[in-house]
Amino acid sequence: MLDKIKQLSGRQVQILGHEQAVKAAVLVPLLHQEGGLHILFEKRAAHLKRQPGDICFPGGRVEKGDAAPSQAALRETCEELGISKQDVAILAPLDVLVTHYHNHIYPFVGIIDERAVLRPDPNEVEEVFSVPMAYFLQTSPKRYDVTLKIEPPKDFPYELIVNGKNYKWRQSYIPEYFYLYDGHVIWGMTARILYHFVQLLKQEGIN
Repeated sequence: MLDKIKQLSGRQVQILGHEQAVKAAVLVPLLHQEGGLHILFEKRAAHLKRQPGDICFPGGRVEKGDAAPSQAALRETCEELGISKQDVAILAPLDVLVTHYHNHIYPFVGIIDERAVLRPDPNEVEEVFSVPMAYFLQTSPKRYDVTLKIEPPKDFPYELIVNGKNYKWRQSYIPEYFYLYDGHVIWGMTARILYHFVQLLKQEGIN
């Protein structure tokens, strides 16, 4: 048995429970505009069932035909913005975001060729707009911590744990960031990924 256990040493480490998670990938799209580097955002179409009207990065589910999450981010970006793969170059991966509802989001940073002509898909995108990178480097978002409440089911076996119904569950929270720019509200997973990206830049001495 020990020999069989040793065979696990070469396995690729995954996030525990990844088989049941919904995996998605997004791109933080950079582009040169008005003499400086901007970040491109989408406003989701109002008729969409999920998060209509929200500000987001291009992206979507990682499908079986995608060789890697980066390819899913590239594919979705091209579909939503109406550009070709030759118009986009992925520059770097960001940290995986594991959400409280068991989604795994794989973000990447990429740059769009300044010669590319954007033709957003109206079925998914109401509008696109860009924000100067300098704005995010110089502006701290508003932060609100949302508490997560644990509610065990009625048939939970309290008799099997110490202190039973008086067990002290640990509290957790989700940091929600809000960036406000020119009438747009950037929040949720998009803002969390954006904040993470900005912090990485600052760690590299980019201000």
